[in-house]
Order: sequence, then C-alpha cells, then structure tokens
Amino acid sequence: METKAAVATLAALAQESRLAIFRHLVEIGPEGAVAGAIATALELAPATLSFHLKELSHADLVVSSQEGRFIRYAANFGTMNGLIAYLTENCCAGESCRPACAPAKPQSTRRRTQR
Repeated sequence: METKAAVATLAALAQESRLAIFRHLVEIGPEGAVAGAIATALELAPATLSFHLKELSHADLVVSSQEGRFIRYAANFGTMNGLIAYLTENCCAGESCRPACAPAKPQSTRRRTQR
C-alpha cells in the first residue's frame, strides 16, 4: 500500500460512525449486509449511513453489489489487510521484538447481557 492510500484509508476510519460501520461489516464477514440491516444494527438514519458508506467506498474499505432493489455492502478485506501490513511492515526493523508487533487478541466491544 502506498502512503497516500494509507492516509486516505486511515482518514476514512477516523470518524466514529464510519469506524463502527466498518467494524460491523468485518464482524459479519465476506457476505456483508444490505444497507437497511446495517442502519438497523447501528441505529443510523439511512441518509447518514449512505454518506458514511460513500466515504468508506471512496477509501476502498467497502465493496458493494446490487441485489435487486437493494445494495449489499461488505468489508474489503484486501484493503484492510494491506493497511495492517503497511502499518507493521517495518515493525522493530525485523528484529527480535516481532511478538510485540503482533496484533493483540481481539476483545469484544459488545455488552454482555446479565441474566
């Protein structure tokens, strides 16, 4: 990934709603979701969601496909992995601290319901 692309990608994610949308799509996986389902899950107004999806699309972080009258959106895992590789390619200059550069085990950001 080139520096300009990395900056554009990071800029697209540097907004709370867009980051939430992207993380939601990553969690769903390659099949993605239609816009209405994303809006419902994240409690976003359709116009707001549309604006943010456009920004994520311009940064190549989401891909879309037409399904009848609906548009399905999915995370672009290639771009995500490219950004991660770009950010970590010179980690510790290849020295023995590699484990320090490894991504941390993900922690759930969802609230667990109490019984």
